[in-house]
Amino acid sequence: MTADPCTRASQDAEPVDTSEPVTSDAFRAIFRQHPAGVAVVALRDGDRPVGFTATSVVSVSADPALLTFSVAEASSAWPSLARAETLTISFLAADQVDVSARFATRGVDRFAGVPWRWLPTGEPVLDDVLSWIRGDVVERVAVGSSHLIVVHARETSQVRQGAPLVYHDRAYHALGEGSAL
Repeated sequence: MTADPCTRASQDAEPVDTSEPVTSDAFRAIFRQHPAGVAVVALRDGDRPVGFTATSVVSVSADPALLTFSVAEASSAWPSLARAETLTISFLAADQVDVSARFATRGVDRFAGVPWRWLPTGEPVLDDVLSWIRGDVVERVAVGSSHLIVVHARETSQVRQGAPLVYHDRAYHALGEGSAL
């Protein structure tokens, strides 16, 4: 039986220590190599919708249904999010790069030109996304220069099928049948 050349090479090679102190640039470089799904977090602040692009949405628990995401304290959405009791998270499809880019842009009406509606419960939600979750904000934790927001999912909708929008190394990507290993 012949050994797998990849396994053999890694067993025979001497480990190389390329570690370095953690700087913000080194930390960002590591996470640029870690792909993430793209979503838009939206909430109501008075009579206006507020939203932003998030690549940090993570499932925490299925029972109860909890998820989390982070937001920088310097974000223009943070003051509204600090007061919000409920919100929606819309999971974007690969054909919604323009939506992600719009909600990541400062100083514009992020909802202009993007199909959306108010839910009967009062939150804004984007139309034509892959899916969305409406939930209650149950905790805000200050962590470094950001806040970790914990949300209890209360309602979901699978809107359509399609490939998800993925962000990796400062570029958008799509997962499809050919991307499975």
